[in-house]
Amino acid sequence: MTRALTITKQVSFRSARRGRKVIEDGAASKAPDLGRVPRVSRLMALAIHMEELIRQGEVADYAELARLTHVTCPRVTQIMSLLHLAPDIQEELLKLPRSKGGRDPVQEKMVRSIAAVPGWRKQRAMWLELNVPGPAVR
Repeated sequence: MTRALTITKQVSFRSARRGRKVIEDGAASKAPDLGRVPRVSRLMALAIHMEELIRQGEVADYAELARLTHVTCPRVTQIMSLLHLAPDIQEELLKLPRSKGGRDPVQEKMVRSIAAVPGWRKQRAMWLELNVPGPAVR
């Protein structure tokens, strides 16, 4: 006579890329919510990276960058305009605290208006007026 065999094992399900489901051994481990990097910080890093690609000769110009990234030439120009900011402001943008939810405290549009000002001293004054969280630029 055969006996029923029962196996008990803890598994967890999570979503992966493109909605695919993944089964994992053990209980679901909740990763701590670190927040997300602010969009303007990511764009600043992208501008620095794209400038390096041009400097190294891997990309010829902004038009080629636009084709490779599937964005318009004016958008590439907007992103690259962040490089006109004073170096200390660029550093502050890269070090902005992670956002836990809601809107980012610093919007790209605000920063672009500062980058349009030619003098770094005026840029720093405008940056301080934004009341950005974190260490202040002097």
